[in-house]
Amino acid sequence: KMSDILSHRGPDGEGIWINPKKTAGLAHRRLAIVDLSDAAAQPFHYKDRYSIVYNGEIYNHIELKKELQKAGYHFKTESDTEVILAAFDYYKETCLQYLDGMFAFAIWDEVEQFLFAARDRFGEKPFYFHKEGDTFIFASEMKAIWSAGVYKQIENRMLLNYITLGYVQNPAEKSQTFFKNIFSLPPAHYLILYKDDLQIERYWNIDKQQTIDITEEEAISKLDELLAISVKRRLRSDVPVGISLSGGVDSSSLLYYMNKEQ
Repeated sequence: KMSDILSHRGPDGEGIWINPKKTAGLAHRRLAIVDLSDAAAQPFHYKDRYSIVYNGEIYNHIELKKELQKAGYHFKTESDTEVILAAFDYYKETCLQYLDGMFAFAIWDEVEQFLFAARDRFGEKPFYFHKEGDTFIFASEMKAIWSAGVYKQIENRMLLNYITLGYVQNPAEKSQTFFKNIFSLPPAHYLILYKDDLQIERYWNIDKQQTIDITEEEAISKLDELLAISVKRRLRSDVPVGISLSGGVDSSSLLYYMNKEQ
C-alpha cells in the first residue's frame, strides 16, 4: 500500500524486499537518472549484507568511486546507489562527510540487524517517519505512512504557528510536523535504529562565524571554480538535462557554465 500510493514519485520501476527474518522490509519507486539498467534497480543489495532504498543523486559519485576502488572495492554497476553502500561499508556513518549531493536514504544491515538512514545537509530530499513500540515506518511522503494505518491527527501548536505566523516548520524543533506521531528527520542528521532503540545525530553544521581574508579578485576566482565544478557534476546523467530560467543573474550564470561544458 505504501509503495502504491507513491507510484507518482517513480514511473521507471518498482521493487519490494523483505529480509529472511521478516524483521525489515523496503519498497522503492524508481525515477532513473544514473545507470538506467535493471542492475541498478532498488531495493539495491550489496555484499549479501546491506540493502538500500535511496532518493536523490550523489554528484561526486565518480570521484568517490575512484577512492573506494583504491581501497579495494569493486563495482558491478555505474550507479551512485552502489557507491553509497560501498562508502557506508568502508567509512560507516562518517561516509556522510564524503557525499556531495541531495539525498534521503535508508540502509538495512542484515548482519548487525539495524537500520541506518540519513538526509542531506540542507534537507532537499524529504524523510518522514513514525515509531511506536518496536514498529518503525518511514517514507518520502506522509500519505504513505497514513496508508500503513497511522492515524492522522493534527498537531495543534504547529497549526497555530502556521495560522498566526505563517511558519511551516518549527524553528526550534525541525523534526516536528503538522501531525502528531509523524516526524521529519532534520537536514544534516542521520538515525540509527537498533531493535526498538532510536538514535538521531547531527553530522554537519555550517560555521556562520568563520571569515576568510581574501581579495575581491581571489573571491571571484574561487566562486568561478566552485560554480564550474558544481554545474559539471550536476550534468552527470543518463537522461536529458534541462534548466529553468527565471531571467535572474543566478539562473543565467548556471546556463553560462552549462554551455561551457557542452
